[in-house]
Amino acid sequence: MSQWAAAMERARELASGARLVAPPNPWVGAVVLDAHTGAVVGQGRTQATGANHAEVEALAQAGSAARGGTLVVTLEPCSHTGRTGPCVEAIIDAGIARVVVAVGDPDSHVSGEGIARLRAANIEIVTDVLADSVREDLTPYLHHRATGRPYVIAKVAATLDGAVAMADGSSQWITGEEARYDGHVLRAQSQAIIVGAGTVRSDDPTLTARLREGTYEPRRIVLGRVSEAAKVRPCEEYEGPLDVLLDRLGGEGVVQVLVEGGPSVVSSFVAAGLVQRIVWYVAPALAGLSSALPALASLETETISTLRRGRFVALTRLGEDIRLDLEV
Repeated sequence: MSQWAAAMERARELASGARLVAPPNPWVGAVVLDAHTGAVVGQGRTQATGANHAEVEALAQAGSAARGGTLVVTLEPCSHTGRTGPCVEAIIDAGIARVVVAVGDPDSHVSGEGIARLRAANIEIVTDVLADSVREDLTPYLHHRATGRPYVIAKVAATLDGAVAMADGSSQWITGEEARYDGHVLRAQSQAIIVGAGTVRSDDPTLTARLREGTYEPRRIVLGRVSEAAKVRPCEEYEGPLDVLLDRLGGEGVVQVLVEGGPSVVSSFVAAGLVQRIVWYVAPALAGLSSALPALASLETETISTLRRGRFVALTRLGEDIRLDLEV
C-alpha cells in the first residue's frame, strides 16, 4: 500500500463531512503533512458554496508548518477563479513541496490544468492514491461533470417479494425506522427529488430530509399537477420529456437527483435508461403480488434476452431491513 494511503483515508473521512454542504462543488478532503516528521499539521474539507475549498482550509490550519510539506487531497486542486480563488495559487504560496492526489477533476475549468500548474511550479506530484475508493466517493460529481446531467438514484422500499403498497393502497410503513432514516440521508445528499403527482395525491408527502436543523433541503419536483394545499409545496411542477428535465437540472448545478416516485415513475426512468443507481430497501415481509402493487409495475420485459441487468455494489443491514445498492 502507498505510503500516503493513511493520509488519503483521513482526507476521505474529511470529505464525507462535506457531502451535504459542498454541491454543486465536489466534496473534497485535504491533509497537510509536516516536511520532517510526516505528522498531520493541517486538515480541511470543502465548505459551503462560496466559502473555502478543502486545500485552503488545510493550509490555513497548518500555517507556516506547511512550508516544504506534503498536501494530500482527494481531488485535483482547482486552477481557476470562481466564487473563490484558485487553490493551486494557495498551494504554491504556502511553499508546499509535494501534492498527493487521488483522482483528476473532469470539470472543464480544471481537467489536468491544476496538476500542470503545480508541476510548472516545481512541486512534486503523486497521483492515483486510493483512486478507486475516491472515485466511488465522488461518483455523482464525476458523472455530473462528465455528462452534464445529474447522477440519478431511484429509491424503492419494498417487501421481500417486491410490493410497495398493499391491496388497499396502504404503504406506511413497509420498512423500519433505520431504513427510513437512511432514506432521509439520501434526500439530504441530493439537490433535487422527483416524484409523480399520483404519489403526492395518495400519500401527501413533504419530501424533506428532516435530519437536523440547518440540513440542506433538496428541490422538490412533481411530474404533473398537484393541489395548492399539497404538503410537498413549494415545489416545481413539470410535464415533458424526462431527459430534457435532467439536462436542465444538470445545467442548474444539480449534481444528484433522487427519484422517489411510485412504480410508474421509477419504471419510466429505468425504461428510458436514465437511472445510474437503484437503492432498494428490502423489508423481511411478504405481501403476495396478486393484489399488492409491485415496485416496478409499469416496467415491461418481453424476453429474457432483454432483461435489464446491473451490478450489486453494496449490501447494508439497517435494523431488520437490508439496503441493496445496484449500479444499473
